[in-house]
Amino acid sequence: MTSIAAVATASGYSRQQIRDLERLGVIPPAERGPNGYRSFDATHIRALRVYRGAAAAVGPVEARRVLREAWTLPLADAAALLGALHVGLAREREQAEAALRALRTIRSEGHGRAQPDDVALTIAELADALGVRASTLRFWEQEGLVAPDRVTSRGARSYPPAAAREARIVAALRAAGYRIPAVRSTIDAIRRSARLDDPERSLVQRIEALAQRTLALLEAGADAAALLRERV
Repeated sequence: MTSIAAVATASGYSRQQIRDLERLGVIPPAERGPNGYRSFDATHIRALRVYRGAAAAVGPVEARRVLREAWTLPLADAAALLGALHVGLAREREQAEAALRALRTIRSEGHGRAQPDDVALTIAELADALGVRASTLRFWEQEGLVAPDRVTSRGARSYPPAAAREARIVAALRAAGYRIPAVRSTIDAIRRSARLDDPERSLVQRIEALAQRTLALLEAGADAAALLRERV
């Protein structure tokens, strides 16, 4: 058994953080001596390492939620709960990689005529450029895949360069066999990246960051597995 001060030194967390994590159930409860002082052991230090890695991977709020549940669930359920974190990271990576491939495809190959930066296309012009029907573009709009402007009293669609680019990406993904939910996830990722100066670079950086988050979760998983096995 060891003191909270020793655990703080070993884990890098402050005494108050350790108390808070214990109170929240993120780490196992400490034993209390007759004097009311907490006593910790190697299990608590390991649990704090699990939390640190999980927080780096999925954020502190989600890490607290998952670990609070995991320590109280049967082994199979706890393992499934922790495994789901890896699934979530893998899904994020797939979406970012699909978005990056789509951007690179549009950039390297292009689809249809080049569009000047200050020119908007009508729905007929864009449909002709992409080789699809106007009804297809309307369907993509209903699914949230493209977002044209409405510029007349009758609500005629107008596709500025950004909207036309999204439509080209959607066309490329659909031609490659991507289903609508996957295309929507890709477009959402591209829209998030488009707020930055270089969306392609931001996606590359996101993929690299996801790799680091995955490694943090893998490291946490080794300690989590050991703690769960100790309960069996």
